Amino acid sequence: MGQGKLFLCATPIGNLEDITMRVLRTLKEADLIAAEDTRNSLHLLNHFDIHTPMTSYHEYNKIEKAYTLIDKMREGKNIALITDAGTPGISDPGEDLVRLCYEAGIEVTSLPGACACVTALTLSGLSTRRFCFEAFLPQDKKEKQQILEELKTETRTIILYEAPHRLLRTLNELQEALGNRRATICRELTKRHETAFQTTLSEAIAYYGVQDPKGECVIVLEGRSREEMRQEEQSQWAQMNINDHVELYERQGMSRKEAMKQAAKDRGLAKREVYAMLLEK
Repeated sequence: MGQGKLFLCATPIGNLEDITMRVLRTLKEADLIAAEDTRNSLHLLNHFDIHTPMTSYHEYNKIEKAYTLIDKMREGKNIALITDAGTPGISDPGEDLVRLCYEAGIEVTSLPGACACVTALTLSGLSTRRFCFEAFLPQDKKEKQQILEELKTETRTIILYEAPHRLLRTLNELQEALGNRRATICRELTKRHETAFQTTLSEAIAYYGVQDPKGECVIVLEGRSREEMRQEEQSQWAQMNINDHVELYERQGMSRKEAMKQAAKDRGLAKREVYAMLLEK
């Protein structure tokens, strides 16, 4: 008997009709289903009359249990991995199992399906061409601050997850770090009371200051304008003496000519204008 295989099976994030026929067949045919929460997943399996044995695979046993699952696949067992909702490996311990499977030479395949971050992005009304996914911000204050600092200059649309009881705090932290931005707060995705609240950070803070949010939330936030960044950079350079500006690049190893060219680019000027400013000094 050859080795088994790991199947990453996307499950609905709310509406049970979003499960695919391929996932249903795979869950029925697998030898074992590894679930983030077996009690939660039992409702899904019962609904679709699936009786495949389950085992738990979650954040607190993800490494030790991964090796147990890999041993089973080496014995020829096919294992389907499911999360509480959405696509395994996205903001859950599935990514560790995938990595360890590859290290062990176990074949992995992913069955497409529901994913909250992409669903929210397409609902947001913000730019979808370029985006980044930050999942949940870290609970550690220092690590969170580092992430927020990085996001200050992020020009792509930003997607974050948040629990309802932390939403207001996170919105305040985002506004403090990034300033007021356009945002869409998505809640109860694919469910009866689904909402996509197009707003700004300041308006959302005022709203949720008096209105308790319910259900898991996805925050979709506009990235920083490149034009705004260019203007700010030019403003910063304008405050520096032109000689100091050119010498800054010369100290980094540039020739006088290269340093003048770079300084001109920084300031949005022609090289001849920088040359004239240097002569005036």
